[in-house]
Amino acid sequence: MQHSRFEFKRQKGSHMFFEHVDGRTTVIPNHPTDHIDRGLLNKIVKHDLLLSREEFLTYIK
Repeated sequence: MQHSRFEFKRQKGSHMFFEHVDGRTTVIPNHPTDHIDRGLLNKIVKHDLLLSREEFLTYIK
């Protein structure tokens, strides 16, 4: 997340809260035994991070 200029702000239970330098925020579930559902991941990447699929894939490699 730091590569996309989002900074970890806090955690409440299993939810991690991140904030972008321009004020956008996103919440990502952190369940060690579960995967993030494809729909939620697409929402976070496209609508919260404002990244294309290709940009996102470069960050996670």
